[in-house]
Amino acid sequence: MNPPQAAPTLQQDARADRPVLVTGAAGFVGSHLCDRLVERGAVVIGLDNLSSGHIEHISGLRGHARFHFERHDVTEPLPQALREAGAVYNLACPASPPYYQRHPIDTLLASTLGSWRVLELAAASGARVLQASTSEVYGDPEQHPQHEDYWGHVNPIGPRSCYDEGKRAAEAMCYAYARERGLTVRVARLFNCYGPRLRSGDGRVVSNFIDQALAGRPLTVYGDGRQTRSFCYVSDTVRALQALMSCAWDGPVNIGNPREHTMLELADAVRAATGSASVLQFRPLPQDDPVRRRPDIERARRVLGWQPEVALAQGLQLTVAHFRGSRARDAAPADAAPAPPA
Repeated sequence: MNPPQAAPTLQQDARADRPVLVTGAAGFVGSHLCDRLVERGAVVIGLDNLSSGHIEHISGLRGHARFHFERHDVTEPLPQALREAGAVYNLACPASPPYYQRHPIDTLLASTLGSWRVLELAAASGARVLQASTSEVYGDPEQHPQHEDYWGHVNPIGPRSCYDEGKRAAEAMCYAYARERGLTVRVARLFNCYGPRLRSGDGRVVSNFIDQALAGRPLTVYGDGRQTRSFCYVSDTVRALQALMSCAWDGPVNIGNPREHTMLELADAVRAATGSASVLQFRPLPQDDPVRRRPDIERARRVLGWQPEVALAQGLQLTVAHFRGSRARDAAPADAAPAPPA
């Protein structure tokens, strides 16, 4: 295997003197990416319609001299001022399964019409585009682990298809623009990312388990609990996105942790991290839910010089601390009204 090669940093990119546009900026991954870009000196324009993102995720950046927020739906015509951007991270799409299954049309439009608007903007301005794709493009995979050359096994009309096929269409659109319009595109296929700013009730297994464990409720396990996922801490994901944006590789790249865990193992890890004695409650496996999921990340190691650094136990401790803080804030009483003058 070739040794990893360090990717050039964003500052070394030819477009580094222009602002960076992040769509989905108030989302889970998008907000962490904005933090990191501003921290490294970039001028960042964050775009989000706040349908599934939350303004408090970027509260630490509001008022910062190098950060500007636009509340805007990516499926609507984009402001001409955004043509100033030299790089666009397109993260605008719901990622919570309950949310996107309740709003399948909006989800499809975010990935298709929204991606088209981003690509048109970039084609007009000469910006580079990084499309946040997903491991869901592999569906319920028949190849394990999943390599980028695998075409996937996806139900095109099932309850998850609005997300799965929307992301597949977004990838196809990126490469169509690269071939026909000469646009520089990068595609990151993200595998189960977790960390602070995941929200209670968003339907992802890490947040579900932590929320249930802290409340002393049973942990809901679907199927027999032997299905697997691979969990990548958000800071590792953000490092990979930055490396991919500025590298020379133009094919899709898996971004995830190759350590595979069953749902039963994850439940045990969450109970250990929370100190919970919650029992397990088993329910039927949802339709089209993948049985096994693990990324082959040799390409990321080779072309980005990247691999995950945060172990699951460490990442869960940080995520649990975030959930505890959120619960404490939600439970805190409102400030008492001042007493009337005597």
